[in-house]
Amino acid sequence: MWIKETSKEERKTLFAAFVGYGVDAFDYMIYTFMIPTFILVWGMTKAEAGYIATGALISSAVGGWLAGILADRYGRVRILQLTVLWFSFFTFLSGFTQSPEQLFVTRMLQGIGFGGEWSVGSVLIAEMIRARHRGKAVGLVQSSWAVGWGLSAIAFWAVYAVFDQQYAWRVLFWLGALPALFILYIRRNISEPAVYRETKAQLARTGQSASFWLIFKPGVLRTTVFASLLATGMQGAYYAVTTWLPTYLKMERNLSVLGTSGYLMVLIVGSFAGYLTSAWLSDRLGRRRCFILFAVCAGVLVTCYTQLPITDAAMMVLGFPLGFFLSGIFSGMGAYLSELFPSHIRGSGQGFCYNFGRAVGSVFPAMIGHMSATMSLGVAIGYMAAGAYLIVIVACLMLPETQGRELSASTGD
Repeated sequence: MWIKETSKEERKTLFAAFVGYGVDAFDYMIYTFMIPTFILVWGMTKAEAGYIATGALISSAVGGWLAGILADRYGRVRILQLTVLWFSFFTFLSGFTQSPEQLFVTRMLQGIGFGGEWSVGSVLIAEMIRARHRGKAVGLVQSSWAVGWGLSAIAFWAVYAVFDQQYAWRVLFWLGALPALFILYIRRNISEPAVYRETKAQLARTGQSASFWLIFKPGVLRTTVFASLLATGMQGAYYAVTTWLPTYLKMERNLSVLGTSGYLMVLIVGSFAGYLTSAWLSDRLGRRRCFILFAVCAGVLVTCYTQLPITDAAMMVLGFPLGFFLSGIFSGMGAYLSELFPSHIRGSGQGFCYNFGRAVGSVFPAMIGHMSATMSLGVAIGYMAAGAYLIVIVACLMLPETQGRELSASTGD
């Protein structure tokens, strides 16, 4: 297995990034399970629920962008610790809110750390792992999203089985504080990648400094634009489906909480398999071919899942491949963005592109909330997801292939 070829330091970094992104997923996805509760307890509308989801995603875009800039300046490891502490604290604080307006504020603040963690963690992994295994390594870390998502579904079921729903949602948010303890592991076991240290040394010798604005200079601007569109399509489709799927299953398919969790667990298991498979394929087929393949398959499956008059049993069966392609498309993204940008602006470029996509893609849940006033929720989800995957395909065709590209120190000279 390829992991056996990595060093002890590389494996420690892989573990840290895997756990960090997994708890990131737990803290974000737990809200999607709570939307029906807030609609009942607070009388919150679907549009308000969409605003809260969108607000967190917009702030996460800002957080990811800022974290990328700070990681280029102050180091990957230091900023990674800050992002974990940040999103853990504000997830915990969300458990004390008393209204949709207050929850909107705490979730927006939580989003800053949520977005920053992915930006820094993916750069850290990409710079630590050799080119031949980079796609698999970043994809393995990406698969922890499914683990965190699955744990949030299990926690939702367990906590709601013990507590009344008017208190259960608070307990789930409070559990989000636990990841802060993980900072101790990062501090003791993770060091900066050699390529980052070399780049900083070169910049110091020449008296230069890395500037965020370099990602918009001639020769880099085209990459920045189309990489941002690629991220927009991927995340727009993903958030369109995952934000509203629990509500769709409960309110339009009339499934119980247990039934909803069962359906989602099939989706989550498919997601985990998709992450790992896509990670392997991105190193074998190339980044772009893998993205296009997964975009086409995911688009077809979302349409079937939400538009066709299929039975509950058929929906259960389709849940696995839907999760497989819906999530698996992200596996090569961290490696691809790292390979598109040189070392001195890698954090800035990756942070901006991925989180620009997150900001624009975050509008999709709110749009679906509004569209559901004039059409079924399932139809609205299908339309938005299909459009997003078309953007993915177009962006892929405009970007270069980077499979096998080695990462080296650079200062832009």
